[in-house]
Order: sequence, then structure tokens, then C-alpha cells
Amino acid sequence: MSTTRTAASSLVNESDESQARMSILIADKLEAVGVDGLKKLSPDVTHNADVSADALPALVEQLDPDILIVRGKKVKADVFAKAKKLSLVIRGGAGYDTIDVATASSRGVFVANCPGKNAIAVAELVWGLILGTDRRIPDQTIDLRAGKWNKKEFSKANGLYGRTLGIVGMGQIGQEVAARGKAFGMNVVAWSRSLTEAAADAMEVDYCSNLINLAKMSDVISVNVAATDETKHLINEQFLSAMRQGAMLVNTSRGSVVDEAALAKAVKERGIRTGLDVFDPEPSGGEGTISNPILQLPGVYGTHHIGASTDQAQLAIAREVIRIASTYMETGEVMNCVNLALTTPATTLITVRHLNVPGVLAHIFYILSQARINVEDMQNIVYEGGKAACARIQLDDAPAAEHLKTIANNENILSVNLSRIPNRKR
Repeated sequence: MSTTRTAASSLVNESDESQARMSILIADKLEAVGVDGLKKLSPDVTHNADVSADALPALVEQLDPDILIVRGKKVKADVFAKAKKLSLVIRGGAGYDTIDVATASSRGVFVANCPGKNAIAVAELVWGLILGTDRRIPDQTIDLRAGKWNKKEFSKANGLYGRTLGIVGMGQIGQEVAARGKAFGMNVVAWSRSLTEAAADAMEVDYCSNLINLAKMSDVISVNVAATDETKHLINEQFLSAMRQGAMLVNTSRGSVVDEAALAKAVKERGIRTGLDVFDPEPSGGEGTISNPILQLPGVYGTHHIGASTDQAQLAIAREVIRIASTYMETGEVMNCVNLALTTPATTLITVRHLNVPGVLAHIFYILSQARINVEDMQNIVYEGGKAACARIQLDDAPAAEHLKTIANNENILSVNLSRIPNRKR
């Protein structure tokens, strides 16, 4: 697909043009409703779904967008090195391990995702893999296509009713998997780093505080966690060795979460059956070749990383992309931002009530800069009527008495208060 760029409408006058509308680059496939919706937000939208990850930095340098939208395409460090205006990357999906978030953060670029919009689609595939693996549906189809009738062999299946489903990761996908597990009459037990017993009770699942214990008690295990440094090879040899003989493992999260060498060993030696939608590594594009020994093992069934690939999910993601972009363009707020610091070095809160006139905040910040004190976070609240406001500014150190006196020595300052704050999460 060649690069296409929409022109500003002839109805847009020069005063509207001068308001510097944000430019958007869609560097991946996106539903038509999403593309059309983004074009309504900005007269400057480029859609190039076929640009490769390696060619993306040059395209970003050429177009210099404010907002970059991708789905599965990798956004590497050199993209940010080439960008000048780029301030927001939107990932049209839940996981964001394909984006160099650390570099984005160091360059002051927001990264947002679309969590939960594909949860039902992924959960449906999880259950397709569970049922297909339990009944060996792919093998039966292959035999039937070859003209073989082997009812005696394929009549052997464990069945699911009354058995235990273990869920690793109880985000929105895990919860959707659990709901379907209960509909199949299974006992559901769950583990997640953030899951509490109270939260598990609210979800009507059994709480498991230990991942290895979950492996020991489950007949079927569904893995639904994000790919992070902490979850790399979360499903390792120790976990797989704890699984019941002949139990089933389904992974629709990311390939890096499972140690494939250990899984292959468990398949061969302990009869573990598995359904995989993701692999490590796997082809990055829509087409290509894959050579992975685990796919040659009996009892291993695979799909092409298509967990989120339903029309329903893609429409929901497209609409969420529009919502994130429009909110950012209108208010500056980033919905679903994944790279805000969870904690800051702030130790002190200065609260300044002031008249809502130009120059007051500049006066405060100038004094703080002279004192070599950094602003870690702030909020400026305007009172009804717009005549006064209150600035709550978090600082990495406490200003000295003379600095506070200088800040207060301004005709537009109503009061100045100082208090200590703990280094806490936002």
C-alpha cells in the first residue's frame, strides 16, 4: 500500500489552520471506522499500514507526526531518535512490549494502550484451544481429510466438567476465561501478582497465593499475563514439573512468558498437552515462515497469534484509539497511559492560593529554580468564577524560609503553606 495523506478541507480557513492541529501517523492496519474517525479529528492523517518496523524511523522523520498509532508493529528506540514532535504512541491492543517504553519515557513521549477491548476475543480463542486440545480436533480433521476413520483412537478424551481450571493472571482476559470456565462446570482457581483473597471472592474464583500450588491442583491452565521482565519464563521448568501428568497448558499471552524448551521437555516426558497462540520468537508480519520444533510434537496445537483478531475486537480497539486520540488532542490528558512514574522523589508539598492571573506560576517556578528545587508533580485548581486558584506543587526538597518569603511577596499570592509528604504511589 502506498502512503496516502489527507489534505485539509478547503472549508478550513486560515485562522483555523493557525491553531496547529496535531498530525497523526497510522503505521499499521486499523479498521476503517478508526481511520475515518481519526480523519475527523485532524486534517493531517497519514495511513501507511505496510511500512516495516525497520522503515518506520525514516517515515517518522519524514512526516514528523504528533501521534503515532500501531498495532503489532515494533516501535524501536530509533523511532524516537528520529521524531521531533512525537508526543504520544497509541498501541491498538493491550500488550505494549513491542514498544520501547523506556526510550519513549526518556524522550517525554506518552505511551497508551487499549486494555480489555480484546478480552472477549482472546478468551474465546483460549476456549477454542482448550476444547481443540482436549478432543484433539486438529488431528481428527487431518485424518478425516486423508480419508482415515479412527473413532477408536479419538474417543479417548478427559472431558472438562468438574475438573479444575487454573488461571495465571486475572486481568480482564483472565476474568473472561474464568467466566467461561464456570459455564463449563469447572472449578476455577486463580493466581496473579496483584490478586487478593477478597478480590478473588468478588470474582467468585478460588484464590491461590502460590503459583506452583496452582500448577499442582489444575487440570487445565490458561496463561494470561503481560510480557514484562518479571514475567519472562514465568512458566518455567519448576512450574511445568509441578503440573499433573497429562494436564493441559494454553498460552495466549506472549511467547516469552513460557520457557519453550522446558515445555517441550514436559510434553515429551510428562504428556503435557498444550495450545499455543504465541511463540518465542515468532514472525513479526502477517505472513512468513516459522520453524519451531515444539510445533512438531504430538499433543501441541497452535494458532497464528490471532487472539485479538475478531471483527468485534478490532472495532472496539479502533473506537478506543479514537477516544484516546481525541481526549489527548482536546485536553492533553492521556487515557490508559502506561509510562507514568508510579512514584516520584517528591518529599514536600507547597500549596499556594493565588489570584488566577498570568505570571503567578511563572513567579513560583522561577523562585524554585533559583533554589535548585525540582517540581515532581503539580495540580492547579481554579475556583468557581475563575478569579482565584490553588496550586498544589510536589517538590523534591523543601524551600528555605527566604524562598518561601520571596514566593509570598507577590501581590497576586493569597497564601503559601508547606507540608511534608511521603514517597508514595501516585
